[in-house]
Amino acid sequence: MNRGELYRIAHPSARDPRKHRVFVVVSRQVLIDSRLSTLICAPIYSRHDGLSTQVLVGVGEGLKHDSSIHCDELVSLPKSALTNHVGTLPPSKIEALNQALRIALDIPE
Repeated sequence: MNRGELYRIAHPSARDPRKHRVFVVVSRQVLIDSRLSTLICAPIYSRHDGLSTQVLVGVGEGLKHDSSIHCDELVSLPKSALTNHVGTLPPSKIEALNQALRIALDIPE
């Protein structure tokens, strides 16, 4: 498992109306490789509002249609739930993700 990988999760939360949701792993690699049981992930929605905290993704990343990563909605998910691998972000999308996370978390460059 690596940072920037996309996974489809069944029934991600009680308030999510979808049966499945794709998430991208945003935790640092040292945490991913550790014994800790959860990782920080960002949800992917088909909706794109044009916010600087959203990253466009699509078929090139393993999805069925154009979507966007929403960095303002980070969640902690159990590693055990991350089993249905969908795809991986290319380096250019990882850079865009890093920038969107800096904005979402108000971290100066």
